Amino acid sequence: MDLVTPQLGLLVWPALSFLLLLLVLRKFAWKPILDSVNERDAQIRQALDAAKEAREAMVRLQADNEQLMAQARAERDQMLTEAKKTRDHLLSEARSKAEEEGKRLLEMARQDIENERKATLTEVRNLVAALSVDVAEKLLRKELQKDEAQEAYLQEQLRDLQIPSR
Repeated sequence: MDLVTPQLGLLVWPALSFLLLLLVLRKFAWKPILDSVNERDAQIRQALDAAKEAREAMVRLQADNEQLMAQARAERDQMLTEAKKTRDHLLSEARSKAEEEGKRLLEMARQDIENERKATLTEVRNLVAALSVDVAEKLLRKELQKDEAQEAYLQEQLRDLQIPSR
C-alpha cells in the first residue's frame, strides 16, 4: 500500500512549487496575458463590427444598384419607345414623299407621252401632206407634159378664178 499512499514531502513540495509558480505568473505573466486576451477580444469585436458595417453597406449598395438598374431600364425603354416613334414618323414621311414623287413622275411621264404623241401625229400629218403634194405634183407633171394638156389645165384654173381668157 505504500505505493498508493503518498508521503507528506511528495505532497508539500509540489504544492509549494505550484503556489510559487502561481505567484510568479500572477505577478509577471498574468496581467500581460489578460491584456493580450482582452486586446485580441477587442480586435475580434472591432472586426465583427466592421464586417457587420460592410455587410450593411453592401446591402445598401445592392439596393442602390437595383434602383439604378431599374432607372436605367426605364430610361432605356423610354429611349427605345421614342426611337420607334421617330422611326415610324420618318418612315411615314418617306413613304408619303415617295408616293408624291411617284405621282409627279407618273404625271410627267404621261405629259411627255402625250407631247410625243402629238409631235408624232403632227410629223405624220406633215409627212402625209408632203407626200400628197409630191404625188399631186408628179401626177400634174405627168398629165401636163403635153402642151394641149397644159393649155386645158390653165383654162380650167382661170375659169375657176373667173378671169376672162384672152
